[in-house]
Amino acid sequence: MESEKLINITINGHEKKIKQNTNIKELLEDLKVLEKTMAVAVNMKIVKKEEWSRFSLQNNDKVEALNFVGGG
Repeated sequence: MESEKLINITINGHEKKIKQNTNIKELLEDLKVLEKTMAVAVNMKIVKKEEWSRFSLQNNDKVEALNFVGGG
């Protein structure tokens, strides 16, 4: 049985190993921040929310997940 290949990404400055072919939506669900996340940039390029489920992350991608924080 072949084990799933892992790749390295950096999300919000933290290194993380994820399964190869993981998309942005799956990553955010795994991190339990999907509902709170408003914008995602991969390698400094914004990825539109409607593309998250089709955008597979690659080894060494740098991901920034941004959310809006209320308060004052």
